Amino acid sequence: MLLDGRLVVGLAVLWAATGAHAACSSNLLIDDFTRWTSGTNNLGWANGDDGSMSSMAGLPGRVVFVPKDSNSYFYESMECRQAASEGYMGVQFVIEGPAGGYFVVEAQTTESCGVDRSTYKSSWAFIEGLNGHRQTVVLPFSAFSDNPNPDALVGLVWGGFSHGGAQWSVGNVTLVCSGPSSPTQGTGTTTTRSATLTTTTPPGGANPPASCPHLLIDDWASQSRLTFLGYNALGQASSDDGTMASVVVSNHRLQLAPRNTNSYLYSKLGCLDARATYGGVSFRVRAARGAAFSVTLGYVSTCGSATVQTVTRTTAQLGWTFDGAERVYSLPLSAFAGLDASKLAMIYLSGFSGGVTLGPMALYCGSTPSEYVVPAVSTSPASITQTTNTPSAPAPTQALVIDTFASTTSNDLGEWHGADDDAGMTVTFGNNAMTLRTNNSDLSWYTKLRGGCADMRSYAAGYLHIAFSGSSKFSVALQQHNARCDERLQPYPETWDSLEAARYAVSPTDIYMPLSHFRVNLTRAIGVALKGFYTTDATTITKIEIVPSPPAGYRPPAKLASGRLVFACSRPNSFAFAIDDGDPKYAARVMDTIRQAGIPVTFFTVGLPLLDAANGLAAAYRDMAARGHQIALHSYTHPKMEGLPDDAAIDWEYANAVGAVRQVFGVQAASRYFRPPFGTEGARMRQRLAAVLGDPEPYIVNWSVDVEDWLWADGSTPGKQLEAFQRDLARGGNLLVMHYLHESTVQLLPEFIRLAKATGKRLMRVDQCMEDPRAPPLT
Repeated sequence: MLLDGRLVVGLAVLWAATGAHAACSSNLLIDDFTRWTSGTNNLGWANGDDGSMSSMAGLPGRVVFVPKDSNSYFYESMECRQAASEGYMGVQFVIEGPAGGYFVVEAQTTESCGVDRSTYKSSWAFIEGLNGHRQTVVLPFSAFSDNPNPDALVGLVWGGFSHGGAQWSVGNVTLVCSGPSSPTQGTGTTTTRSATLTTTTPPGGANPPASCPHLLIDDWASQSRLTFLGYNALGQASSDDGTMASVVVSNHRLQLAPRNTNSYLYSKLGCLDARATYGGVSFRVRAARGAAFSVTLGYVSTCGSATVQTVTRTTAQLGWTFDGAERVYSLPLSAFAGLDASKLAMIYLSGFSGGVTLGPMALYCGSTPSEYVVPAVSTSPASITQTTNTPSAPAPTQALVIDTFASTTSNDLGEWHGADDDAGMTVTFGNNAMTLRTNNSDLSWYTKLRGGCADMRSYAAGYLHIAFSGSSKFSVALQQHNARCDERLQPYPETWDSLEAARYAVSPTDIYMPLSHFRVNLTRAIGVALKGFYTTDATTITKIEIVPSPPAGYRPPAKLASGRLVFACSRPNSFAFAIDDGDPKYAARVMDTIRQAGIPVTFFTVGLPLLDAANGLAAAYRDMAARGHQIALHSYTHPKMEGLPDDAAIDWEYANAVGAVRQVFGVQAASRYFRPPFGTEGARMRQRLAAVLGDPEPYIVNWSVDVEDWLWADGSTPGKQLEAFQRDLARGGNLLVMHYLHESTVQLLPEFIRLAKATGKRLMRVDQCMEDPRAPPLT
């Protein structure tokens, strides 16, 4: 933004209506930031920062951010509005920034709402005089320089922030109506061309007020936000730095399992002045009887200083005791003698004697402790149910016993059973039972059906029964063979469908799943897989069988839409290059290679790096999209999706990934194609993908050609990537996975393309090779 127009605004100047049309009857809410993760505002138009901020997080009513420098900004777009004719007088919002700070608001307008909105005119208003507390700003259109056209308003931009690296927030952006509900009516204010800047939080003073909102430090809203991104609800850094044995976020609770007394967790507060408003910090704690830990509050002498001074209190000194029940505990700032509450820098928990569970953590108003309560309204979309065809065949007359675990190597059908070849899964046999325990949601245990390509149509009306004890936090998959029933050909398996064990559990001991709920070809079933474990708790299985019917009175839950898991193109004679994100420094070379080859490809992009304007990925992908290439989803932070602890954590990944793509490529940009990081698949991540996208048939895209860059690219034999490519190509694979993380992979990309073309297959995008009717036509 060019800051060539400035209007200096004082604190005491007031503003009132100036005689514009009064067609409106109330203020128009542009953004309360409840839809921030979707990349849209309350008007349904794009908002965002294009990755220009160091961090940015949407909270109810406001967005909290830390600018990198004065070039950081965020924007609100809208349908071209004839704001003045509609009776709107200007813009109002709530700002909180460092004391003495200043910033710029840009109004983007066009000649009229009938012209190309991309040729907008910029006008600016310069706001100064911030006091470090929340203040309401009202900007009449006349306060902007260069005479903007308020009858063709298309956007607003906040930028030019004076304090890079400090925390700011903007909340509740509205257009102000001159009608009866205008806040300026009947208040004795005077007309002016300047802005109103009023303080909503009292400055200074040692005694906090009696009533004000909590300041949320962290509501543990997302596993990814804490453990992958490492920031809290304030947009500040938060982490255990790997000192904990496990950190699990679920249902707005944080479960900490310390390795030892050196384990810790911190949450930064910026440089927060709590004196005028907040009396202390409160949060819920559940810990075993006799448990103990320490709480440290840190402060700095001057904002921006790297030297943090601390005051520590143990739970015993605070008078806290635990008995295994969850209770609210408070940390009065007055209990931390010597603490400078005008520049709070962090809260630090350490010295744990054992595991604890924490609830939402917030600063409370005044001297009376109170609890922050997470709003009850959920923004998670409802699951999509899917109609299942009632099998016309009669129910099987007798059970088919598949496995009773008498042998460690084979099942009751005489076929192989066993786990993925990985040390991350522990399998224990004994007394006709098998116990599984794993810390990796990517690992599976399998038991095969007779012949390895079984026709199960006679059991189509039956139920898969699993007798178990322990955890039901896993998925059950029925796998489908390829058309040749040849495991030497790719893909093998061709696909499978996964159901969520916990949804189908009749009791703590039995799971019954209608075979009709598995959307696979029953004429070539391979076997059953237990997979997608999302807890380290053990599961013990004593029987797997197919039975004619479930127990009396049992009605299975509705089948939830779980999309299409694909490993290969369906279009005859096709091949798709599906390329995942890599190192931005290689992006330009990869794009150049693809342009020179003249082939369309699909890019699966991770949302977080896409929003980092400094790495150039967004610009590169925008260029490729303009050239006809497909941009698809690959999560927001690249976790193993099925390993996330709950639906909310999975939804957070999807919603932010979609929001990132929309911020970069526009509001209408959406993809029903998703590649799960590491290929990790399970029932929950599939069901939530369908729900978040509002599409019962999204594509979960894995691969049948793997160059194995993860294995060979950075080692002593990078040429084995080419061998892996040729091997899978010879087996009939036609859907690729590769990354551009390493120099050797980027160097081999032209050869990969040459070999694929040499097969005679036509190279195309993934949606085209899947014969998706929504895909662009082949040219």
